[in-house]
Amino acid sequence: MTSLPTPQHAPRPHGSPVVARTVALHDPGLLLSLLPDRTDPTELFSWVRRGEGLVGWGRALEFTAHGPDRFERAEAWWRDVVDGAVVRNEVSLPGTGPVAFGSISYAAGSPAGATLVVPEVVVGARDGQWWVTTIGTGDELPTPVVPRQSQPREPEGVAFADGALAPAAWAGAVERAVERITGGTLDKVVLARDLRVSAEAPIDPRWLLTRLAERYDTTWVFAVDGLVGATPEMLVRLEKGLVTSRVLAGTIRRTGDDEHDLALAASLARSSKDLEEHEYAVRSVADALRPHCSSMNVPEAPFVLHLSNVMHLATDVAGVLADRATSLTLAASLHPSAAVCGTPSAVADDLITELEGMDRGRYAGPVGWMDSTGDGEWGIALRCGAFEPDDASAMRLFAGCGIVAGSDPDSEVAESDAKLVPMRDALTTDSLTAD
Repeated sequence: MTSLPTPQHAPRPHGSPVVARTVALHDPGLLLSLLPDRTDPTELFSWVRRGEGLVGWGRALEFTAHGPDRFERAEAWWRDVVDGAVVRNEVSLPGTGPVAFGSISYAAGSPAGATLVVPEVVVGARDGQWWVTTIGTGDELPTPVVPRQSQPREPEGVAFADGALAPAAWAGAVERAVERITGGTLDKVVLARDLRVSAEAPIDPRWLLTRLAERYDTTWVFAVDGLVGATPEMLVRLEKGLVTSRVLAGTIRRTGDDEHDLALAASLARSSKDLEEHEYAVRSVADALRPHCSSMNVPEAPFVLHLSNVMHLATDVAGVLADRATSLTLAASLHPSAAVCGTPSAVADDLITELEGMDRGRYAGPVGWMDSTGDGEWGIALRCGAFEPDDASAMRLFAGCGIVAGSDPDSEVAESDAKLVPMRDALTTDSLTAD
C-alpha cells in the first residue's frame, strides 16, 4: 500500500480522530439517485462516470488553504487525518475507507483557495461492486445507512446574463491575444469567459448532475463544495502505481448530422491550428509527469473524442510511478497545463490576468477525490458552474478556448458558446431525456 509522504509543518486537524467504516452493499440503484435533498449545495459530492464512481453528502471534516502552497498544505492536512484515523474497511477497493473530495482554485491568489472535504457518507460503485463508507469524529465506528431519497427539483425561473465580458468584448480580448502571439510574445493562451445565472428558487444540484450524466455519459460528472459540472478531461489518475492523464485541446462543434460530423472530425484531425494547440498541451503534461515516472507512453498522434455537443483532439498519456507522489501531488505538478493556461505558462498566465477581467475561482483547476493511500482521480474543472456563496439560486458558468496564431475571434466566441451548452441545458426544465 502506498503511503502519503511526510510533510513539513503539517497543520493537524482539530478534535477527535476520524472514524470510518466501509461495508459492502447490494446494488442500491443509480449513484446519483442516492443523493439527498440539501438546502446547501456545498454538502453534496459526486464523481461519477457511466454509473460508476463516488457520491457523498454531509461534511465530517474540511480544510481550506490559500496561496502558492495551497496544494502542499491541503495534502499535509490529509496526511494528518489519515495518520490518526480509525478505519474498518471490509471492501478494500480504491475509493473505500476515508475519502476526501477536493477542488482547487486556478490562481494562487484566488479567494476560492484549495478545499478538501470529507463527507459524512460516501457510496461507491465499481465493476459491479457497491459499498458505503460512513465517517465521523466520535469514539465509535458509525453504522452505514443509505436512505431512500426524493426526486430532484426542477429549476424555477432561470435567467442568463453576461458575466465579466460580453461576447463582443471577449472577442476583442481574443483579438489582442492573437496580436501578442503573432508578435512572438507567447505561443498559446487560454482565455475564459463567464455567464451569470439567476433563478427564482434555490437550484437543486441533483437536477444538474442527473441531466449532465444522462447527456454526457463519457464525462466525469462532479460536485465538490458547490462546484458542479461534467468534465471530459482527466488531469491525472493514480491507481496502484499507474499514472494516467487525458489531454484535450482542439475543439469543433457538432451539428447533429452524423455524416457531416464525421467529416468535421476528419477536418479537426488535419487542422494545423488545432494540432498545434494540442501539441503544446500534450508536451506540457508529459514534461510535468516525467520527473515522477520511471517510464511513459506518449502517443505520437491524437484521436478524436466525440462528445454530445463537441469533438476534441485527445491524447492519453500514461506512466509508471517512480516516487512516493500522491494523486494530489501529481495534480499540483500538472497545474496549470497548457490546456487551461498556455505556453509559456508564466507569460500566458500574466496575459490571462490582463485580458479576462475576472477571477476564475475554481474553474480550470483540479477537482476530484483522494483516498487514504494517496490514490485518486483529479479532473480539470471544465463545463461547470459554481454556486454563488450563500446563494443557492445564483451561479456562474464558465467556458474557455485555446488561442493560437491562427485563432479567429468570432470562431472562438462560437466555440465558447458550445462549451457553455452542457450547463445551460442542464438548467432548463424540459424532460430528463438524452439528446
